Amino acid sequence: MSRQKSVTPDAEGLVASITAAKTRGLPPVHLWNPPFCGDLDMRIARDGTWFYQGTPIGRPGLVKLFSSILKREDGKYFLVTPVEKVGITVDDAPFVAQDFEVSGTGMGQVLTFTTHVGDTAVAGPDHPIRVERDAETGEPSPYVLIRADLEALIDRKSFYRLVDLGVHHDDWFGVWSGDTFFGIIPSAELP
Repeated sequence: MSRQKSVTPDAEGLVASITAAKTRGLPPVHLWNPPFCGDLDMRIARDGTWFYQGTPIGRPGLVKLFSSILKREDGKYFLVTPVEKVGITVDDAPFVAQDFEVSGTGMGQVLTFTTHVGDTAVAGPDHPIRVERDAETGEPSPYVLIRADLEALIDRKSFYRLVDLGVHHDDWFGVWSGDTFFGIIPSAELP
């Protein structure tokens, strides 16, 4: 009787698997439920930099490929192919929203965010904006949902632009997008 040799997951194996399963657009990771193969020494820093074995991944195409197979389950992050699932570490959010476009005005305003890996999301009911505040410092950390339980941290310059677009509504200061109001801070807490 032969025993199957245990294989340690690595980045090269993931690239080969996803290349073999290449589809148009984003792969259907929500349909893939392969066995868990262990954790991979891969980390996404708060600024969106991807690291493999402690070294930054310097190839944007490779980062984009890995980001296309990212999945979140029960608060944990995984890279998933049709045949394997490996755990990775995410310091904050897996994406960084580096910019946004504004169309329309007032309650009809639409905000379209772009991430550092080229994903876009129109803020609205399906892609909400939320702001967490540090309990000690009060510093805001704004996020926008990009896809399937994966958020982007909105970078500082974009957050300042959001604040410039802000209005007061129902005792909150925030922004409109896609006919939805997203509160940033209670109006009473503004100086």
